[in-house]
Amino acid sequence: MSVVWIVVLLVGAATVALKALGPVALGGRSLPGRLTGVVSLLAPALLAALVVTQTVESDRELVLDERLLGLGAAAVALLLRAPLLVVMVVAAVTTALARMLV
Repeated sequence: MSVVWIVVLLVGAATVALKALGPVALGGRSLPGRLTGVVSLLAPALLAALVVTQTVESDRELVLDERLLGLGAAAVALLLRAPLLVVMVVAAVTTALARMLV
């Protein structure tokens, strides 16, 4: 077994252990109100950070290219309450058109 597979197995085991830690630690009780608010905002914040870093970062450098236009178009579509599939198509088409024109 290679070192890579050992690391994959260790990370998987750590993930399972951390996921089990919450129910074991709480013992059937619900989270306190202050923590519920933080936990509910954690996933959207992490997703936003992932989208931004994947859009404007390449090899640890700031890159402002056509992807940023697609992200902006997606943000506008979201503000207009478009369905998620429409948002993705708008972002992809905007990025493709910007790459074609530049």
